[in-house]
Amino acid sequence: MRAITERDIRASFVNCSKGEAKRLGLPKDLDEQPWDDLDFLGWRDPGAPERTYLVAERDERLTGIALRVTSGGGRGFTSRSMCSLCLTTRTGGGVVLMSARRTGEAGRLGNTVGQYLCNDLDCSLYLRGRKESMSGGDLEETLPLEGKIARLHANLDAFLTKITA
Repeated sequence: MRAITERDIRASFVNCSKGEAKRLGLPKDLDEQPWDDLDFLGWRDPGAPERTYLVAERDERLTGIALRVTSGGGRGFTSRSMCSLCLTTRTGGGVVLMSARRTGEAGRLGNTVGQYLCNDLDCSLYLRGRKESMSGGDLEETLPLEGKIARLHANLDAFLTKITA
């Protein structure tokens, strides 16, 4: 992913108002992100941890979505869950259900799309082995890194399409 600025990020959001995008908390370490290793930028709002954000490049444009972490109904700390983007398995709440308001009329009617995602949205770093999932006994794959990255992009695109369609 190319390095992006605060202005790029705030202008990219498709499922929240311009006012909401203007007020959302950005990552404190935006300038220090490992851009070459990121397929998308994802973070928790420092002032509201139940709010998360994801910004990705699609069709040479940035698409930002606001998400909410769904509380309650959590699985135990010993059970495993799998992220629907990177297919990393995690324990201890490492994967959580996040929901995003859909765009357009569907969003105005309150419709949302939910996905199980890495709690910290560091999918790109887990995929590349830059961050350990700490689940122990991860599934071994024979798919090369390029294939895993392509799969993550396909899964991300499908998720964003559900939100924006």
